[in-house]
Amino acid sequence: MKRRRQCENENEKNDGNEDRLSDLPDYILLHILSFLNTEDVVQTCVLSTRWKHLWKHISTLMLHASGFYTVKHFATFVSKILTLRASTTLHSLDLKRHGHIEPQLLKNILKYICSHTTHLRELRISVRGDSDLIMRCVSQCQALTSLKLSIYPRGNSHINFKTLFPKSLNLPALTNLDLKNFIFCGDENECVEPFSAFTNLKSLVIRRWMIKDAQILSISSETLVNFALHHNSLSFSKIELSTPSLCTLTFPGDIIQKTCGSLSSIKQVNINSEDFSYPPVDPLVILSWLQDLSNIESLKVTSTTLQILFLVPDLLEIKLRSLCNLKSLEVELIPDRFLVMMQEDMLKKAAAKSRKEAAKLRNEFKTGRLKLSPIPDGIVDFLQQNSPSAKVNITTQYPDCFNLKQIEESIKGAKSASSSTAAESASAAAPDSAAVAPPNFNLCCVKKDEASSNEDMVEMPRPNTNSPLQDNWV
Repeated sequence: MKRRRQCENENEKNDGNEDRLSDLPDYILLHILSFLNTEDVVQTCVLSTRWKHLWKHISTLMLHASGFYTVKHFATFVSKILTLRASTTLHSLDLKRHGHIEPQLLKNILKYICSHTTHLRELRISVRGDSDLIMRCVSQCQALTSLKLSIYPRGNSHINFKTLFPKSLNLPALTNLDLKNFIFCGDENECVEPFSAFTNLKSLVIRRWMIKDAQILSISSETLVNFALHHNSLSFSKIELSTPSLCTLTFPGDIIQKTCGSLSSIKQVNINSEDFSYPPVDPLVILSWLQDLSNIESLKVTSTTLQILFLVPDLLEIKLRSLCNLKSLEVELIPDRFLVMMQEDMLKKAAAKSRKEAAKLRNEFKTGRLKLSPIPDGIVDFLQQNSPSAKVNITTQYPDCFNLKQIEESIKGAKSASSSTAAESASAAAPDSAAVAPPNFNLCCVKKDEASSNEDMVEMPRPNTNSPLQDNWV
């Protein structure tokens, strides 16, 4: 052993491989460890004597079942963590288990949470289990500033079965709320206002949700800055917004609800149509939302959103009264879903003129001489009509699904066709200038966000489970 240490010291002197990490103070090491899954944190106990018990003092627990081959291994690991962890404060806990969680294990975790509510600031739970038990535990965490819940009631695998959101829930310090798979019940006025008790709320995200016994969703908050709706409920008719501080708004492209209230404070809008319903809803609803967004500076849409919007009769002839302050337009290309509907719409318009023109157009589609672009011709200019200098970014996570060159040429051609007479003259004098991209146009491919795209997928175990370290961390 002495000879080994001597060799290590000589190597450090010769190669300069000093263990600088272990020389850091405990509070810095614990801060670094707080970003890791608890399973990985525990494994640091074998690094040296200095690290053997350090994990017990970490204030963040990240308990993800994805690193374990069996539920039993996960339950054993979590039980040891809760038993051996030092009596230090708990600031954050993240529990994630896709599928059913063992009832007794869930009770033990919730009991542990309830015994550490004084300093608990962040809580994230994603499980299929006893929703009533979980919500009772959450209601006791009065110091929470961030809460993320994805709860599927135990014993029911139906995708539409939701967890009832309690009207009495009051977390006065809460600033960030993210809910998935919840149902909100209305009052005698057919209105639901589930978040009015959260007086300090700044960010609100709702996913896979429903409304029952109500026609109006009311969001009233003086402090709310970010509001996002995903996988929209179709069971109500109106959204009332009383949010004077709201800056960023995200909503799905299949939204059917009209909005009322002032949207003048909103600067950034994201319209996500990746999970669009078929057949699509009335495209006039999307146009109505765009007309009401008078002061936005950034607009992000998907190609499917534009395809549906293009179904509005004579869309390109409509004069927008909004988007006057637009500085950035981002279009995300996603695999085609509604190009067939666009073809049918074009055929109807052609048939209204003459049967001959409709037959000619149908033949071009059939033979492949005419292929529609995922971004309808002229729609980018339509959105830019009041802000022609806005920067346009075309992005995609699926470059193999698109003819990017065709899309680029289509947008360039539309811009060239809508340019001034002087620009057309200059283009005629220099024929190659048409091939030059507009100065505010950019097309690029982005790396797919695996973390977000896999959020709803079944967890797969990592290969380092059953590690030989299990006997060294006590």
